[in-house]
Amino acid sequence: MPSRSLTPKDYAHARRLLMRRDPVLGVAIARIGSCGLAARQRPDHLGALVGAIVGQQLSTRAAATIFGRLVALFPGGAITSAAAIDAFDDNTLRGVGLSRQKVGYLRDLSARIADGRLQLDELDALSDDDVIERLTTVKGFGQWTAEMFLMFRLHRPDVLPAGDLGIVKAVQRLYRLRKRPDAKRILKMGEAWRPYRSVASWYLWQTLRMEALPKVKGRGR
Repeated sequence: MPSRSLTPKDYAHARRLLMRRDPVLGVAIARIGSCGLAARQRPDHLGALVGAIVGQQLSTRAAATIFGRLVALFPGGAITSAAAIDAFDDNTLRGVGLSRQKVGYLRDLSARIADGRLQLDELDALSDDDVIERLTTVKGFGQWTAEMFLMFRLHRPDVLPAGDLGIVKAVQRLYRLRKRPDAKRILKMGEAWRPYRSVASWYLWQTLRMEALPKVKGRGR
C-alpha cells in the first residue's frame, strides 16, 4: 500500500514530534522554523523526473539554472510529454548545460514512457519500495533519484536518503561526529524520526545553510 502524502497539518505535527524525540535536531528545527519541503514540490511527475536527472551531482543553484534553461525550450515553459523532449536534438539539449550522459538518461526516460514500460500515472498508487523498483529501471536512475521523487513529488513522509552527501555532512556536523557516518548509522539514528524521516531530512539539509549551529550536547549516537 502507498504511504499517505503529507498535508500541511502533517508537516506541523511532524515538526513537533521531531523536536520532542530528538533534542539535538530540535534545536536546529526551532531556529529554522516551519518546514518548507512542500514549497520544493515539482508540479508534475515528468517534470520531477527530468529535474532529478538534471540535478544529479550538481549544486541546488546550478541544477535550478540548467533546469530553467531546459524548461524554457518548451512552449509555455512546461515539459508536457516524452515526445516533447524527443523533439529536441542532442545539441539543443546539450546547449542548456546538460552533459552527454544526462541527455542519454533523458532519452531512455522518454523511450520507456512512450512504449509503456514506465507508466507515470500508476506511481501514486504504489508503495515507496515499488516506486523505487520502477524508477531504478530507467538508465541513470538510482536509489537517490527515486528517493528524491518520493519526497519532492509524491510527498511521501518517511523517506531517509541515507546515502545523500548533504545528509551525511549535516548529520556529522549537527551531532558533532568525528567521522562521517555511513548509511547504516544514519538509518539507525533515523529510527527516532519515523514516520516523518522526509521532514527530518529537509531540516538536516537546511542546517548546512546555517552560518553557525548552536553548541548542543549530543546523545552519544
